Amino acid sequence: MDFAPYQDTAPETERALSPPPHRSSSRSPNPRSPPPNRPSTDPFATSALPPPSHFGNEAGGDIGNGGFGGGDVEGGRLNVNLFETSLPMRMDYEAMLAYLLLPPAGGVFLLLMEHKSDYVRFHAWQSSLLFAAIFVVHLIFSWSSILSWLIFAADLGLIGFLTLHAYRDADALDRLEVPFFGRLASSFVDNE
Repeated sequence: MDFAPYQDTAPETERALSPPPHRSSSRSPNPRSPPPNRPSTDPFATSALPPPSHFGNEAGGDIGNGGFGGGDVEGGRLNVNLFETSLPMRMDYEAMLAYLLLPPAGGVFLLLMEHKSDYVRFHAWQSSLLFAAIFVVHLIFSWSSILSWLIFAADLGLIGFLTLHAYRDADALDRLEVPFFGRLASSFVDNE
């Protein structure tokens, strides 16, 4: 068994081999030697394990740190990273932008641009659905300036609350779902 996988050659090729046992003229079996032609029952036998190159990247490149699991056997992808995004920025910042970039337009923008992160796509869906509905409520109550300002203040509070949770929960990939639109957004992301 190769206990030093970082070595270039297997330790068995560098070790000095033991001398062959002395054969006596009598044919008495050695009590310490196993019977001949018996298959090994050792589960840790090196012949049962594939070589380390079997698990490597066929392209010869470095697999890298894949985060939660180095590869996806079913999909054939080698570099699966739950925190990887399509845009060149951190996942928690992208999730925050779903709420900060003029909702619901920021969510729609991220839905069009982000294809790798389900966490960001969930927040983009939730932002788009929730703030599109709130926009309709704004249109309905536009006749009253007092109600419009109260709804606008609630908008800003909701944006701040959801932005903070999108940033904080990114490390554990937790999703804060608002009552109706959060479940709907989760179902959209899960069906993609």
